[in-house]
Amino acid sequence: MPPFQPWTRLLSRRIYLLSPVIGFFLVYFLFFFDTTTFTPQIAVTSISSQQEENGCPPLPGIEDVQVILKTGITEALEKVPVHFQTTLRCIPNYVLFSDFEEEINGTHVHDVLRSVNETIKRTNPDFDLYNRIHEHGRSGLSPADLSRVPNTAFGMPDNPGWKLDKWKFLPMINETLRVRDDAKWYVFMEADTYYVWSNLLQWLAKLDPNKPYYLGNPTQIGPIIFAHGGSGFILSREAMHRASELRAQDIDGWDRYTEEQWAGDCVLGKLLHDAGAPLVWSWPLLQSNTPAEFDHFSEAYSKKPWCYPPVAYHHVTAEDIQELAKFDQGFLRNNSVILHSDVFRHLIRPQLQPLQPSWDNLSEEEQVIGEASCRELCESKHECLQYSYESGKCRTSNTAKLGVQKTGVSSGWMSERIDAIVKELGTCRTPQWIFP
Repeated sequence: MPPFQPWTRLLSRRIYLLSPVIGFFLVYFLFFFDTTTFTPQIAVTSISSQQEENGCPPLPGIEDVQVILKTGITEALEKVPVHFQTTLRCIPNYVLFSDFEEEINGTHVHDVLRSVNETIKRTNPDFDLYNRIHEHGRSGLSPADLSRVPNTAFGMPDNPGWKLDKWKFLPMINETLRVRDDAKWYVFMEADTYYVWSNLLQWLAKLDPNKPYYLGNPTQIGPIIFAHGGSGFILSREAMHRASELRAQDIDGWDRYTEEQWAGDCVLGKLLHDAGAPLVWSWPLLQSNTPAEFDHFSEAYSKKPWCYPPVAYHHVTAEDIQELAKFDQGFLRNNSVILHSDVFRHLIRPQLQPLQPSWDNLSEEEQVIGEASCRELCESKHECLQYSYESGKCRTSNTAKLGVQKTGVSSGWMSERIDAIVKELGTCRTPQWIFP
């Protein structure tokens, strides 16, 4: 809601015409009982003071940002609560959207699908889950709804929650603007996304929100190039309003287009492209991995990530989020920006051991060989940096990743070779940002 409302302006004009005594008391009332409406500067100062009292770091420009967290009933109670004590703790303006209206830890979660055509809700099978939970609440959930097992390389497109999720992206634009239509930047995340806010704000400070910017990790389905939703994406004020206005011209047509697709972030990408806001390819600032699964060494999209700042991570668990928040806050006490090289040196490298049982470092090149010979095979390859062994299969890799815990797998790293590459990559003199 805009900080200076029309009724306040009208009342101020009336005060001018009233007697000095009455005018004094009315001004007194407005000043002391509605200061957040009458004087927006005071509200901003209050937010900053509250952040300092809560132990929050300075976040210049955060008042210009509206954060949107999109979730769903099948994951919300599991994944959202940790954000209140970490990712969202120091954010003054955020809203939670889901397919089910409820309260989580005292925070209201809005039904982002409330404005979708009622005929579509009633007749489209994608809304079976939606209709069940709106009739029976959480007791309407089935085991199939809660399944986390991917059934394709793209995830779980047959899962009821995934089918419903694609319908959230376009309504989310308008629902967000109803909450706040004057933010400079709109930052979208999912329940398994983590933002490094200081990095994000430094990046956005270099861009003009009055231009139609659509920042994200590039993904493609057919001819459509769009921002991957889970990696986080950012829309400027201009891009938001353009998208909203274009959709309003043919809501039924965009609903038909959504019905034909399986990924809602792809639908949004098409809308933004048609609205004159093409994607700004923002990898590796925005990317789709956790720090443990991210390739810090290899080049992609003609960029090596080493000297770029990470702005968001994806697929993070509650434990990952807590670890990242601790590292984020601790590192920024003595530094103004975090780079991918910093994350590797301080968070990943100390955990790489010569041999780690019950661990998968996500090596890929596979050969059938005995366990004793697996390390020897890696050593024989000059560029090999790590290996893993599982049931007669030896996998090697020319990059270094921490990976994930996995029973029955053992992993090892070539520490001296890794340290030599880190030394060769060197120290970054200045952060590398991405500009349109």
